[in-house]
Amino acid sequence: MASSSVGQEKYRSFLSEEEVKSTKWRFGVPNYDVVNKLFEEGRTKIWLPGSLEEKVQNFVKTWEMEFFHKTDPDEFKSIDPKKFTFSANGGKALNLEEIGKLGGGYNPLLQTSLPEKLRVYNPDEETAASSHKVFTTTFPRGFALEILQVYTGPPVMVYKFRHWGYMEGPFKGHAPTGDIIELFGIAIFEVDEQMRVVKVEFFYDPGQLLGGLLKGTILDGSSAEEPSSICPVLRSTG
Repeated sequence: MASSSVGQEKYRSFLSEEEVKSTKWRFGVPNYDVVNKLFEEGRTKIWLPGSLEEKVQNFVKTWEMEFFHKTDPDEFKSIDPKKFTFSANGGKALNLEEIGKLGGGYNPLLQTSLPEKLRVYNPDEETAASSHKVFTTTFPRGFALEILQVYTGPPVMVYKFRHWGYMEGPFKGHAPTGDIIELFGIAIFEVDEQMRVVKVEFFYDPGQLLGGLLKGTILDGSSAEEPSSICPVLRSTG
């Protein structure tokens, strides 16, 4: 997650001045200065330069940058656009065209089988732009990523991750709490001989993210419901 405009980037590839100018960006050129500071201040692991863990961590950050911010699949350098598939929590493997139909952004990550009235975030109603606005407003300093453990290296990378950020903005009618929100999970990245991702699988509990965002008081004029009155899964989160 990033704001617009980029400087010297320490953790992500393909963001040189020339590459930035020639790339089509979804929300303008991403700037990672603020979230990099959050990452450096809040990470629990500092990997040795050149280690497998550092390489995987930077590779995943690069993949995330391209996946969320580039609009033209032909400009992907960490992804094979013709073979790439994405799935979350054992769901259907989606290609780029199917991801686009879902609205892109965070929607593929937050697909749910819950009835619509129990959805605190409804991916069916969000676009890439609206989804981006929701989460960049809620997490103005971004949602940092660190790799906690790497179980296997390429061509099939399996790792444990931690995302975190501070709820310093409102979320779906709930006031900011300032609390840290953390999300832990496991991911599997399969790459080809050119180190381009051909398959991604994520496994995590969305309730870790969404449950924490419902703890703030309901803002005046909001139609949001109290967390305890809605989803029985989120009711016991936190």
